[in-house]
Amino acid sequence: MASLDSHVLKKLVSLSFSALFIMITMVKSESQCQNFQSIISFGDSIADTGNLLGLSDRNNLSLNGFPPYGETFFHHPTGRSSDGRLIIDFIAEFLGLPYVTPYFGSKNGNFQKGVNFAVGSATALEVSFLEERGYHCPHNISLGVQVKIFKESLPNLCGLPSDCKNMIGNALILMGEIGGNDYNGPFFQRRPVDEVKELVPLVISTISSAITELISMGGRTFLVPGEFPIGCSVAYLTLYQTSNMEEYDSFGCLKWLNKFGEYHDEQLQAELKRLRNLNPHVNIIYADYYNALLRLNQEPTKYGFIDKPLSACCGVGEPYNFNFSTCCGSFGVDSCNDPSKYVAWDGIHMTEAAYKLMADGLLKGPYASPPFNWTCLSSKIKNKNSLDTQSCLMNS
Repeated sequence: MASLDSHVLKKLVSLSFSALFIMITMVKSESQCQNFQSIISFGDSIADTGNLLGLSDRNNLSLNGFPPYGETFFHHPTGRSSDGRLIIDFIAEFLGLPYVTPYFGSKNGNFQKGVNFAVGSATALEVSFLEERGYHCPHNISLGVQVKIFKESLPNLCGLPSDCKNMIGNALILMGEIGGNDYNGPFFQRRPVDEVKELVPLVISTISSAITELISMGGRTFLVPGEFPIGCSVAYLTLYQTSNMEEYDSFGCLKWLNKFGEYHDEQLQAELKRLRNLNPHVNIIYADYYNALLRLNQEPTKYGFIDKPLSACCGVGEPYNFNFSTCCGSFGVDSCNDPSKYVAWDGIHMTEAAYKLMADGLLKGPYASPPFNWTCLSSKIKNKNSLDTQSCLMNS
């Protein structure tokens, strides 16, 4: 009888551990995979779906309010800094959600499925801080201002506090890209790289603080992009053009500027790791914009682009088809015949074709860390194996 009791006890213990393992797995799965009901977006022109245009004076519209912006997909300018859709648009399509409505200029719009506070030319750091250091900022819509406006608008967006917490908790929160304009200001003034590096920990801290604040409001899933390989940026290649070939890598990108982008991304990833440890119930996903874009510049023909990726589709001037004083959207500046063959759109932003491939790399891998878990999502999600398309500085 004693041996039978021992056998039964062992079986019960085994079953208990099995049940506990299943419960832990279910909890972990729930924390990693959500059926997102909306997208909440902050950042700059990389995610701006029309806010800068909505904030512009009718007599002084931002350049992305003029053709040929928007010509590929929307067939008219929408305030997006590209010829068509952005990464955020492809994410929305993948999730079966409508394109994310810009908050500014659309205050009577439907924000139930998403709201976008990203504004072209926005900085992470407060404008007053940057201008005190001699870095000019065209708009006072920093990341902190965007989050503040979001908090103030919640009663109109979702009503009761409990409803708002549910909305935020069930949303994919896109945190940028943000920080690029903090660096563009001094770099475009040709300030020393060591001086610009001093801003990096401040930018990272600001992004971290915004995430922490949104977590306290109920945020559960964050997609946090890093910086681009700015050494391959047409604008930077034009500004820092040199006859010293040792400053370029084998693909024609400026090595020292790409190292700066890598430095920012290393610091950002370290901070996101710290935030994950502090908030184990929250999904904080790093979006590797750097490598998602770098591969397109390094192997353009592999992805269907012309073998001249470091040249803008829309612009004027040699050798990169870019000029700081005559940007895309200005009178008389035309775009190339087929933007889908170009990586760079206007010298600062990318084409829809490039953004599509970047979004594909985030959603399917390997450029999201940790990778998205789509196992629990509903049938409204698009085919996960395909993200097929359907049939100047002020905009940055």
